[in-house]
Amino acid sequence: MSPDDNATMESPMPQSQRPVNFLLFITDQHRADHLGAYGNRVVATPNLDALAAAGWRGDEMHVATPICMPNRASLLTGRYPSAHGARHNGIPLDLQSATFVDVLRQAGYRTSLVGKAHFQNMTDNPPPWPPNPADRLAREAKVRGPGRYDQENRNKWLTQEGYDLDYPFYGFEDVDLVDDHSDSVHGHYRQWLRRHHPEVEALIGPKAATPAPDYVLTSFGQAWRTAVPEELYPSAYIADRTIDRLERAGGQPFFIQCSFPDPHHPFTPPGKYWAMYDPDEMELPPSFHGGQAPLPHVEWLYRQRDGGKAVKHTPAIFACTEREAKEALALNYGSITNIDHQIGRVLAALKRLALDNDTVVIFTSDHGDYLGDHQLMLKGPIHYRGLVRVPFIWHDPGQPVRGAGSALASTIDVAPTILERAGVAGFNGIQGKSLLDVMAGKAERVREHLMIEEEGQRVILGFDARIRCRTLRSDRYRLTIYDGAEWGELYDLERDPIEARNLWDDAEHAGVKAGMMQALARDMLYHIDTSPYPDALA
Repeated sequence: MSPDDNATMESPMPQSQRPVNFLLFITDQHRADHLGAYGNRVVATPNLDALAAAGWRGDEMHVATPICMPNRASLLTGRYPSAHGARHNGIPLDLQSATFVDVLRQAGYRTSLVGKAHFQNMTDNPPPWPPNPADRLAREAKVRGPGRYDQENRNKWLTQEGYDLDYPFYGFEDVDLVDDHSDSVHGHYRQWLRRHHPEVEALIGPKAATPAPDYVLTSFGQAWRTAVPEELYPSAYIADRTIDRLERAGGQPFFIQCSFPDPHHPFTPPGKYWAMYDPDEMELPPSFHGGQAPLPHVEWLYRQRDGGKAVKHTPAIFACTEREAKEALALNYGSITNIDHQIGRVLAALKRLALDNDTVVIFTSDHGDYLGDHQLMLKGPIHYRGLVRVPFIWHDPGQPVRGAGSALASTIDVAPTILERAGVAGFNGIQGKSLLDVMAGKAERVREHLMIEEEGQRVILGFDARIRCRTLRSDRYRLTIYDGAEWGELYDLERDPIEARNLWDDAEHAGVKAGMMQALARDMLYHIDTSPYPDALA
């Protein structure tokens, strides 16, 4: 939280001249089809479903990259990871980067973040190359602007009393940080818990968890039945602090980002949400048993699992069993329903405070999760739809738009859309496109093709170097190429929505493949910076 955390948010302008407010909800590792509004018949999300019904739902919103840090940086900057530089986890976003949040702040908005940030590294582990630490530090000094790049470091938050951020933090004037995952988060939440509920801090983590012997996922640390009560769980804290921000809004226009670390693994839905969904009643995704010959890197994962060599306790992708997939689905749904309840509390406060008619409410996520798709779990450099497609809901009482759209959209489009709605000029280098005309029915699309980048950190999945890949989506097809691999992926999503038949070597689709490859080359060329000052204000 900022030094003036207890101060009233005073308005620099009369109430009658106040521009629109923004409340952005974002979840972590939440795929689009795990909401009722997107057709899920099992998970209970009544508040988000009602928000979607009264607003606009993007059915083809995709990530710029399916990795936490770089995609969150893309949301802030409206730029691809190859442009903003935070290409994978462990590379912080440069503190000198222009963000749409800072542009709003300079335009008179009060900017707040409650919850997960993840714009900087949360661990002490640097990128694994260059291998020489002295070379690495020298290179980091050259590519980063001045400032502290340890502001989200977990160890420092947990061991140093009063540890805090430097403000404004990427444009946010005040922050209540809740970084990391499960019930084992750090940041301001842990400082608050330690001061006010020290007995509850002792309940964090798997060692203090309630026994759940029927769950296989608990045996390798991907789930535990948290002993932290619902009302003190991180999701409740985030909602409480967001409501507090709304209650202190005064007359100043605001942008509040309410960012939940769940439903990201390890799965620790609190209280009643743990057992709300029965694993035995979960349906496996159609692709679990629906694929043809697996891709080389998927086959490698299957061999690891079937040979008893799968590594399942890390954040990395692994091939799962039916039981593991069903447990993950049930616990994921529990976390999502808990988040929906907390969002409902925030929306009720927005209405109680008579701010609902002046506030655009947005909901999205940073990336998805396989959760059993193609017998896979968590996330990795395989761009199936469950991983790269995320929810996007836009509710705007001031300029009402309703319904749904299938225009290809990206995380990089969020920044320019908010700035245009605010009537605030952006900055050079924004690569995304505003979605306002699409949402209003004035345009059918914002782009013909959509690119997804990925720069891997590690050597995994049978590759002999870290995985680097690019994906191109059209309205009908998905193509993916891998650095150093002669094979690739091509799917006809109209005829094959579960991506079960790879058409890469199919002679009848050679023309489609060639056209998609050419379009990908042009898209990559188009998204290279051309300005000598790409982050300068326009």
